Amino acid sequence: MARQTVKIKNETGLHARPAAEFTKIAKSVSCEVYVEKEGKKVNAKSILGILSLAIRKGNLIDIIADGEGEDMALSQLVSFIDGLTE
Repeated sequence: MARQTVKIKNETGLHARPAAEFTKIAKSVSCEVYVEKEGKKVNAKSILGILSLAIRKGNLIDIIADGEGEDMALSQLVSFIDGLTE
């Protein structure tokens, strides 16, 4: 299992459009992927799960990948979050 904490830097947080893109990346990998915020853990392949976390600027989230290709999946998702600028 691979896990990394990231801070949301963009002004609008992880709202609908970036959440959809995040979910798309998560669905493209074969391992299990989760996002955890303040003790609540959701499947990263579910846009409703991601939106239910209400991730805003300044929040810390954990991205968790488990299974084959977990390191690559984690790297892609962390890079996506770090690259958000809207």
